[in-house]
Amino acid sequence: MASAGHSAPRDPAAPATLAEAARQRRDVVTGEVRPEEELIRFVVGPEGQVVPDLARKLPGRGVWVGADRASLQAAAKKGAFARSAKTRAQAPADLADQVEALLARRVLDGLGLARRSGQLISGFEKVSAALGSGQAAWLIEAADGAADGRRKIFAAARRAPRPVEWLGVFTSAELGLALGLENVIHTAFLAGRSADRWAADVRRLGGFRPLLPESWREEP
Repeated sequence: MASAGHSAPRDPAAPATLAEAARQRRDVVTGEVRPEEELIRFVVGPEGQVVPDLARKLPGRGVWVGADRASLQAAAKKGAFARSAKTRAQAPADLADQVEALLARRVLDGLGLARRSGQLISGFEKVSAALGSGQAAWLIEAADGAADGRRKIFAAARRAPRPVEWLGVFTSAELGLALGLENVIHTAFLAGRSADRWAADVRRLGGFRPLLPESWREEP
């Protein structure tokens, strides 16, 4: 028997609190228990259709799968949706594409919400200032912006007093439509809880498409 005042060492992978444990789910493909933000929830509709539930609010037994294209394809191939939901289930052939499109929409909607709440700024000078002051958590660049301006703003991001993450998956037109602005090239999401919540969807989107164009990595 263990002596009084001593307890078994805690597993570092185990949740620290009940609230944290409640936010963890079992991936039906790997069997691993993972945080919800690393997974995609699905429900099975009355006709057996597999429905993505990115907001995790739809009624029904949830089926949780890793937030990446390979995991979704494996779940469909292995019949994991039907097995976990304990009912007939048919995953559409384009399920991964559906999830990617939904995630992209959530990320863009999150940017629009952040702008309306004052957590997002746009324009080269304003973004450069936010980077320099350490206020920016994310730098969002239009995928079709000019290389010269991108090099300058990336240089400013590298000099920032706090680490800044980069995103470059949307065109200027897509960003402009989400923000209600024209000619959107340089945008920064200010650090805070809103940025942290938004980043969870960005990282899930990263399981379906690169967050930066490959050509950018070759730029000086």
